[in-house]
Amino acid sequence: MKTIGIIGGMSFESTIEYYRIINEEINKRLGSLHSAKMLIESYDFDEIEKLQAAENWTKLTDILIKSAKKLEKAGADYIAIATNTMHLMADDVQKNIQIPLIHITEAAANIIKSENINTVALFGTIYTMTKPFYKDKLKNDFNINVIIPETFEQEIINDVIYNELCKGIIKDSSKEKLHKIIENCKLKGAKALVLGCTELPNIIKESNIENVKIINTTQAHCLEIANKIIN
Repeated sequence: MKTIGIIGGMSFESTIEYYRIINEEINKRLGSLHSAKMLIESYDFDEIEKLQAAENWTKLTDILIKSAKKLEKAGADYIAIATNTMHLMADDVQKNIQIPLIHITEAAANIIKSENINTVALFGTIYTMTKPFYKDKLKNDFNINVIIPETFEQEIINDVIYNELCKGIIKDSSKEKLHKIIENCKLKGAKALVLGCTELPNIIKESNIENVKIINTTQAHCLEIANKIIN
């Protein structure tokens, strides 16, 4: 088994899910008492969020590169960034390490393509929804069309992520707001919804949504990580 190095704490709520899902998947596949070989570098998300809000992507890039190098030196065979938004710096991180980075967008795209879907809606932080790094990768590398919610809808989604989900808060009122936005995206032609924030699966469940495939990027990323470290 190979060792996965995870850059986490963005937020700790999603990093918990990474630890759980990867270990459950390894145990399911290998049985007995098996679990994943894993190194985790976990940040104080308050510091990260302040840099995001200030759009200080240069500093954030330096932070991620430093973490990736540290994990590589500690013995990681692969690197994973346990958040969608910080994949904005994924290419820079990969250029500065000698081991492969397992990209969350690629993991999600592989599932979308396996379902023969070519038009998706993208939910995430303001940065994930509006900056080109995510939607352009889906379009240019996988020929997947991306529908972005309206500006006021983006603000609702972003607020729910940072002020509720990252704090472990789940509100029925917020769930209703998100479901309404999903319906609007379906009217625009979305056949799937990419949960492009690793906290969103905590509030949006496929069992509660009709006629649209839910792409859980946390789950997709974790399964791809499991594939890599045991193969």
